[in-house]
This record gives sequence, C-alpha cells and structure tokens, in this order.
Amino acid sequence: MIEIDQITKIYDGVTAVDSVSMTVESSTITVIVGTSGSGKTTLLRMINRLVEPSSGEVRINGEPTAAIEKHVLRRRIGYAIQGHGLFPHYTVARNIGAVPELLGWTKEKIRERVDNLLTLFSMEPAQFRDRYPAELSGGEQQRVGVARALASRPDLLLMDEPFGALDPIIRARAQEDLRRIQRALGSTILLVTHDMEEAIHLGDRVAVMDAGKLVQYATPAEIILNPATEFVAEMVGGVDRPLRLLSLIPVSEIVEQGPAEGEELAAHTSLRDALSTCLWTGREALPVVQDGERLGRVTLAAIRARAAGQR
Repeated sequence: MIEIDQITKIYDGVTAVDSVSMTVESSTITVIVGTSGSGKTTLLRMINRLVEPSSGEVRINGEPTAAIEKHVLRRRIGYAIQGHGLFPHYTVARNIGAVPELLGWTKEKIRERVDNLLTLFSMEPAQFRDRYPAELSGGEQQRVGVARALASRPDLLLMDEPFGALDPIIRARAQEDLRRIQRALGSTILLVTHDMEEAIHLGDRVAVMDAGKLVQYATPAEIILNPATEFVAEMVGGVDRPLRLLSLIPVSEIVEQGPAEGEELAAHTSLRDALSTCLWTGREALPVVQDGERLGRVTLAAIRARAAGQR
C-alpha cells in the first residue's frame, strides 16, 4: 500500500504539486490523469525520489520513503517511461535482467525470470532473448520495457505515459497486455497519462489533477457519473457515457441461466466487449465461463437493458 500524505513540491516559488494526499491499495492500478503542467509526473517522481518533495511524506507499506536510501528504494520500485529507455547495446535478456543482476541474483535465476516474463508477454524466449532493441517493433520494445521494470518483483511499478509513443492500434493491445499481466502478477501500479479514455479503461481508481491539486480521486464509474469539478467534466465529456460505463462492468454481473452457443466469454469480460461480440456474430446470447466451467449466458437484451439504465 502506498500512502501519499500532504505531498508538496515548489520550484522557485511556483507550486507544482499542492498538498496532495491519496492512498493506493495493493494489487490495483491507479491512474493519475491531467493536462500538461498539472503536476502528475512530478507527483509520480516524488514516490521514487527522482524528485524530492518540498514537504509531506510518502510511505510504502507504512515505511517512509525518506528513510530509505535512494538506490535501495529505486530497486524496490519498477519504473517504465515513454520510449521505454532500453539500453541499445544490451540484448533483450540483458535489458530485462539488468536490475536482478545488480541485486546479485544468480545467472540461472535471472535466465528463468527473463524467460518467464517473455512468455507472460507472449514473446517466445528462444526467438526474442538474444535480439537487440533496434530489431524489435515499437510494441515489442514497450513490452520489454515493462518486463524490465517488473523483473526484480518490485513492490510497486510506476509508469509515466508508457504508451504515448505507440500508434492507436498497438496502444490498445498494450493496454490489454498490461491489464492481463497485472491480474496475473497482482502488481501495484501507478500510471500517469493525459488521456482520460486510457485512465477510465485501465484504472481501478483514477486521480485527476489540475494546477497541482488533486481535484478528484475515485473509481472510473464515479468519475463518469459524478465529476467533482467542471475541469473533470470537460475531461470526461464528449464520449458516449453508457458505452464507457459498459466497459467497466463484467458480464458476471448480469449472467443468467439458459442455452447459448458461439464464442465463450470469460466472466471478467466487459459488457462493452460482450455487446461487440454479439453484434459482430449476430447472436442473441453468448456462453459465459469461469476457470473453464460454464456459469451461464449473457444476452443481448440484458446488455441493452443495462446500457439503458445508465443513461
């Protein structure tokens, strides 16, 4: 758990981050969103002390970060940035294993961790282990960057606009990969973005910053339904609200008994994705499964009724 307590940063008399407090629960994704100059990146960098706060405190599992030596703290915290920051003269395996090597892991343990992470990111180890960053696509470089940040099993992963350089199609896939891997590993992630759509899609909770202040910290549904300020409302506005809300609701919430054929949906599939599948395949109902066992079905009628109730 990360506790940010009245954290402030002042540069030459200008307040970049103004007395921000928030608690990030373990095994969740929290997205910090705001326009350029809102203080979101400065806030993120104060967590691993790349920027020292002017006042206030950050605690990880109750321990103040100011009491931890910087190099020790940063080895406990993964950090992934836009552009990935891979070492161009290192292979994929050496890039991913860089921090474990600093921590004194054995070669066998590092190789096992590298191969496990490559497999998790759907990159065949034998095919990618010995490649160099210049031999990878943008999406592959992004995955290696995140794998490197996760290699030492950090307490926390910080991500600063990690998908900003990717084209929209690759970006959507990268977001899905991150969500899948976060569920698999139970990681705690703080991610900075300027894109409210990305924040709503990825975040368990969303922190909206404006002019250095935290103006709202809530679930995506709460942000959409009850924006706290005009600024938040403007960031949320312009997109079909019912469809956004459907993307936050799993099919397990409206599963029912009855027959259904066609593509099976996992219980955590969003109603928005289920609606898309129904319309694409022309089916009125689809089977829902969890851990390989049939739960029931989700119907097009039930999805539409839920969407109508969100208007």
